[in-house]
Amino acid sequence: MRFVAGEFTNTNGEPYDTEAVFTIPNLLSFIRLLGVPLFLWLLLGLHADVWAVIVLAAGGLTDFLDGKIARAWNQRSRVGQVLDPIADRLYIWATLVGLWLRGVVPLWLVVLLGARDALMAITIWPALRRRGFASLPVHFLGKAATFLLLYAFPMVLLGIGEDPWHLAFRVFGWASLIWGAGLYWWSAILYIGQGIDVIRRFPIRAL
Repeated sequence: MRFVAGEFTNTNGEPYDTEAVFTIPNLLSFIRLLGVPLFLWLLLGLHADVWAVIVLAAGGLTDFLDGKIARAWNQRSRVGQVLDPIADRLYIWATLVGLWLRGVVPLWLVVLLGARDALMAITIWPALRRRGFASLPVHFLGKAATFLLLYAFPMVLLGIGEDPWHLAFRVFGWASLIWGAGLYWWSAILYIGQGIDVIRRFPIRAL
């Protein structure tokens, strides 16, 4: 993939595979977005933890599938480049805040992951948008971090309790959560590096 002012192109110089909005990958991202309020209602309203975990797992599965399908079926789209990371962030934040309100995760974890997104928001995103870039190419490390977090959260939630299987979920959940948080920050450093490269190579677009 290479950069062209105002958009990202593949190695053939074509900007995305399609301009269509209603593609299967985008539909999966829309479904993931709809799962955010459903998850919060199940977690905070009904305290239906098992169903909340099922919604989270479905969100993680759609996050994995939309990129795979987009590349395999040549359905990478401009909308998808923006929609997919938005859906990821909303899912992570809804889950993180919901679990904190339930007392499942501590405040320091909310601050740690929040500081990562805040750093991205105040450093490179404003400068990129002034140059006409809506997003950066999704990095594998970023997707891996999101995948780990989305699967760590339900394991931590299922770890509430004193039975041996609760303990197993809690141990594996927190191990995945710590790794996911580390990769989440590492991916931010890589994205900032990509953003700095774009900022250096392209001037601010005239209004």
